[in-house]
Amino acid sequence: MKRLLLLIALVTMVCGASAEKYIVIDKPSLTLTLKDGDKTLATYPVCCGMNYGQKKRRGDHKTPEGTFKISVINNAIGWGHDFNDGKGMRNDAYGPWFFRLNTPQSKHIGIHGTCFPQSVKGRESTGCIRMRNEDISALRKHVYVGMKVIINPDTQADIASHKDKFPPQASQKPRHHSKSKVYRRHHRAMRR
Repeated sequence: MKRLLLLIALVTMVCGASAEKYIVIDKPSLTLTLKDGDKTLATYPVCCGMNYGQKKRRGDHKTPEGTFKISVINNAIGWGHDFNDGKGMRNDAYGPWFFRLNTPQSKHIGIHGTCFPQSVKGRESTGCIRMRNEDISALRKHVYVGMKVIINPDTQADIASHKDKFPPQASQKPRHHSKSKVYRRHHRAMRR
């Protein structure tokens, strides 16, 4: 009987100690927090969408708000993107990792590294959550497919005081160099 009680106590302690890890992204404070139950494991600065408020459609340059799951973890080394800044295609535009989120507004939203580390702790992305490459590499050790990601909304005061920096046009689509091998590799992975 004592052994049974000891076994039950041991199982209860082990199960209780291993709460599920999840991520909280706070748009107002531009932070990403890795949590294990109520315990904070790490907090990192991030860059969110340049426009404030809830993402409504692809191309609106807003970061979605709500609870999502990581659907795919991609090694993003070598992925390229043309940011339409006159400098052409940039390799490693998404840093070493791209954690795709299952958002209803776009299948192209994720948490990823960046070739613009100076943009972190700012509002310069087209909707994704950017992290410094060393931070996303540290976070990768804890991330898994199916992991919960909570994105807290912008405040109403922030939305009211910030006019869209880059209002989308109805027919606007991202421009890419479709002949690039890096672009094709990136978008093949995005369709998975």
